Amino acid sequence: MWQSIASSCCELGESPFWHPQERSLYWVDIPGRALLRTRGPIDENTEVQRWTMPSEPGCIAPARRGGLVVALRDSIYRAAEWGGELRCMARADHDVRTLRFNDGKCDPLGRFWAGSINEAKDGPTAALHCLDARPGHAAGAAASLVRMQGEVTTANGLAFAPEANRIYWADTPSHAVRVWDWDAQANRMSNEREFQRFAPKPAGWTPGAAGAPSYGGRPDGATLDAQGRYWAAMYEGAQLVCIDAAGNQVAAIPVPAQCPTMPCFGGDDLRTLFVTTGRHGRSTDELGRLPASGKVLFMRSQTQGRPVDFFED
Repeated sequence: MWQSIASSCCELGESPFWHPQERSLYWVDIPGRALLRTRGPIDENTEVQRWTMPSEPGCIAPARRGGLVVALRDSIYRAAEWGGELRCMARADHDVRTLRFNDGKCDPLGRFWAGSINEAKDGPTAALHCLDARPGHAAGAAASLVRMQGEVTTANGLAFAPEANRIYWADTPSHAVRVWDWDAQANRMSNEREFQRFAPKPAGWTPGAAGAPSYGGRPDGATLDAQGRYWAAMYEGAQLVCIDAAGNQVAAIPVPAQCPTMPCFGGDDLRTLFVTTGRHGRSTDELGRLPASGKVLFMRSQTQGRPVDFFED
């Protein structure tokens, strides 16, 4: 049974992760230009702190030395502590008037990855970048963004296999998730293929309309569980889907929000399933039917997740 954190409402929640040392959930509100985190036990009355950003935060990750790495519209920034100074680590190579950073996270080796989004949605001009700032690494002295993949419109669904040998990445408007073989040490991606394709939105589809054709949504943010299964939030589909490594859908969990955006596992045993959701641009009718839209939802799960990967610098 889903519960919601009452004070967690966002325009478009994204990029949640569980911080094991702080026993806190972190996430972002993209159009709300804020980072958020919980304080104290997770329940419906959990305290939520909000930190206003100078532009839209697409994604965040915890840093091993403390604080956060944050992808804002124009650059990747480092904050040594919550509410502290934002220090620019690397500038974006995209036109910030039309593109911004979107979904991302750290890989198991401590590098930070961030995809971008073409806000006009008029072509596949977005890309996936990687920032390596590890001590002693060649890139560590002068961290820079390396373009890893391109030709998408809305970068989403990034996930790294537990064995660090595969990368998953989605282009939301195409309704497809792709997978690559990955040499993690050399940071090389190869053998691109389609991992999962979802049915397109039916023409004239309206959420909640009587007699409307069914629509399962399109892949937004994602996470992997301890078994290496891929959990995707299906935007406009009001569900999470779980897909095994062979590409078989093994579970679908309804969500009381039309637009779930990204799941993660947390809690001391990594068996609490969290999902961020959105309300930005949704109709008054939809928000009336689904009042949890925009809030963080959580429930106990029989599935165990994987711990978050930390940024190394």
